Amino acid sequence: MAPTEPMTDEERLRRITAITDASLSDLHVAELLDELLDRARELLTVDTAVILLVDGHTNEMVATAAKGLEEEVRRSFRIGVGQGFAGSVAAGRRPVIINDVTPDSVINPLLIDKGLRSLLGVPMIVGGQLVGVLHVGTLTPRQFGQDDIQLLQLVADRAGQAAQTRLQILDRQAALALQRSLLPSRLPALPGLDLAARYLPGHDLGIGGDWYDVFELPGGWVGAVIGDVSGHGLPSAVVMGRIRSALRAYALIIDDPAEVLTALDRKIHHFEAGSLTTAMYALIAPDRATMHLSSAGHLLPMLAVPGEPARLVDIRVDRPLGVGNPPAVRRTTVVPIPPGAALVFYTDGLVERRGEVIDVGIDRLALAAESGPAEAMCDHLLAIDAGHDPMDDIALLVVRRLAGLAVTGAQEGGEAADCL
Repeated sequence: MAPTEPMTDEERLRRITAITDASLSDLHVAELLDELLDRARELLTVDTAVILLVDGHTNEMVATAAKGLEEEVRRSFRIGVGQGFAGSVAAGRRPVIINDVTPDSVINPLLIDKGLRSLLGVPMIVGGQLVGVLHVGTLTPRQFGQDDIQLLQLVADRAGQAAQTRLQILDRQAALALQRSLLPSRLPALPGLDLAARYLPGHDLGIGGDWYDVFELPGGWVGAVIGDVSGHGLPSAVVMGRIRSALRAYALIIDDPAEVLTALDRKIHHFEAGSLTTAMYALIAPDRATMHLSSAGHLLPMLAVPGEPARLVDIRVDRPLGVGNPPAVRRTTVVPIPPGAALVFYTDGLVERRGEVIDVGIDRLALAAESGPAEAMCDHLLAIDAGHDPMDDIALLVVRRLAGLAVTGAQEGGEAADCL
């Protein structure tokens, strides 16, 4: 096997220009990857070109685009980082050459079935993060040289940037779709209550684990929840969905909000290890005159009573979920809800601004919170932060007790007394 001849400066410039062609930026990501693989095959005079992208959830690489070896993509071939030819490129983050392919040097049978004799692979790294591996192969023996490595690395760098952008877009779209599917599409119509909510994704950090929920329970009780799973993107949204569902399940069988959060804490420690979550769970009585409230590290709700300045509800805040060793000591506080009063539940994105302590934002919220129709309150409270990009997602829930519309009935009152 003779080594490839060194390239002339003119040929090197031609190849670099073909890869860095600005017109490629007009293509969609999938089209761009296909075009880059076609150009790599032509410029390097190889028979196959394959891109495998890292699946961050499994630490495996998945065949995503291919020319001359399309079967890898059709079969969604996967290989662990550190395994086989492509896995060794990823693990070492450096080029790997196999001049003579044998069954002992690769673990992907498709490479053998195709009859490949020589392989060159390079890592795809963006911002210090491994995105995937690009490898090419020939059906005749070949000794790849330094020029080949440099050109293929140039292709990998461009493909890596496109693939990273694609993954970020898909991750954000999936997280947003998941989060919106889990948030109530419409809050329930409940006697004696006026409800409204908003969710705004953060502009800088993307989708996260913020959520709110309102649900009716047996006996006329109403559960209201707001919470925030640490982190951002699809992983946090997935964890949020599981936590939300678990809380609803516990709320059906446990009457005390503190005990519901205790059970949820055990669940998070066991199934969602490493996830820090804050949550506020309120259980509103059938007569709407009181709520039973427990906070797991979450910001205190604002109580806006007609004719009075809004104030934070005075309860003890217990530690967040997923922190320390359960069971933590958690407490439930009974808080009166005067007729016409509104409770404002929110996540930190509503009150945090760059360059100021969070207490300033909470004071600003208190000044703006005046009891009124819940929809109008949501609009007004979001407007006070207009013109400022939120540091995080915003979840906002307003629960207002309607004046003069108390739930009646001795039977409902008796059930309420037995429920707690």
